[in-house]
Amino acid sequence: MTLQEIQTLWSKDAEIDRTDLGEEASKIPQIHSKYFKIFSTERLKLRQMELVSKQLYTDLWEYYQGNFDYEMCEEKGWEPFQLKILKSDIQLYIDRNQDWVDSQLKTAMQKEKVDFLESIIKSLNNRGFNLNAAINWEKFKVGI
Repeated sequence: MTLQEIQTLWSKDAEIDRTDLGEEASKIPQIHSKYFKIFSTERLKLRQMELVSKQLYTDLWEYYQGNFDYEMCEEKGWEPFQLKILKSDIQLYIDRNQDWVDSQLKTAMQKEKVDFLESIIKSLNNRGFNLNAAINWEKFKVGI
């Protein structure tokens, strides 16, 4: 599920029918369940991406140190690295590696989705209090 799909879904579910606050309050558990399922799935994807990124980082470190043989390079689809570089410069090469950049961008997008879903769940946790305050306000307006 993309971030845009989640945002569109939430923009519909975030609306509150002020004419039937009791019904809106009864919908909270269903909506919470819906987003918690999405959150759990997306958080697991994030953890998997982070592990893949860590493995890629390790592979790139070994690659730029010159510890990859021809078969390992073939397996990854990389050209054999012929230069000898200082250990202190390896990070520069890793940071410019397109596979690493792509991995970091994907992980950042996934983290953004997880953070957005987490904020939705926090909002839903407070929704009952907000609806209760709205109900009390309506009671106050009519003099109850």
